Amino acid sequence: MSLVAATSLAVPAVADAAPAPAQPKVDQRVLDSLGAFAPAIIGAVATKGPDGKISPQLLDQAKALAAAPGLPPKVKEIWQDVIDFLGEPGRVAAQRHLAAERKPGEPEIPQGPNAPKIQEFLYPTLGFGCMEGNGSPDGGNSLGRALVTAGPQDAPAPGPKRGEAGYVYTSLGTGPAINNPDRKLWVTWLNIDNGRTGQQPLKRNPKINVTDGPGTFTRIAKTGRGRIVSTIYGDVTTKSDGRINSCTIVPTIGLAII
Repeated sequence: MSLVAATSLAVPAVADAAPAPAQPKVDQRVLDSLGAFAPAIIGAVATKGPDGKISPQLLDQAKALAAAPGLPPKVKEIWQDVIDFLGEPGRVAAQRHLAAERKPGEPEIPQGPNAPKIQEFLYPTLGFGCMEGNGSPDGGNSLGRALVTAGPQDAPAPGPKRGEAGYVYTSLGTGPAINNPDRKLWVTWLNIDNGRTGQQPLKRNPKINVTDGPGTFTRIAKTGRGRIVSTIYGDVTTKSDGRINSCTIVPTIGLAII
């Protein structure tokens, strides 16, 4: 995924909020490599740099993980996107994006009926045992998709405002989402341009996929404008055929310009 794709992808909205992209395949090599970066993002929220902003070690950690021997070309390409985003190319891209953004009071230019601009996370992930059946007493693995929308727009409901990010995580193949206070799904995010950080639970959205699923969890975060690095991790809880099921997902990483 290039920086251009990350800032311009748009698909039709579904059920008021959650786009339903085609189901991709999970690449275990990507999960193993990029998943190792999630603890670095979480740690950067807890420990900021000496200037009160994001620690510069985050870029160093990305470069170190990207330099691991034997990485397939596809994984190297994704890592290069991460490194560019955190470094000077990302800063320049963010400045251009924000400079071109429609200002308050300017006319809205339609981009299609109810089409939210979305920025997908770098790779689909897995939730272990999230689905019933598949010949396993613990259930099957669910494909997980994560995305961010930049406000102002309506998706995910009730919609992020200017300077806010709307997070959506969908556990495909599962029943409707359930809020579980003991096993939460988390998003940790960092604005590497203004130093703002946050860690918040994603929750069931009463306006999205509430009858038949799939389990969809959302959160609106006041990130401020700029480059946002995020990771979604933790547990998903859904209900299918009267049975409540909780499962753990492999962390996934997202890059977005808000």
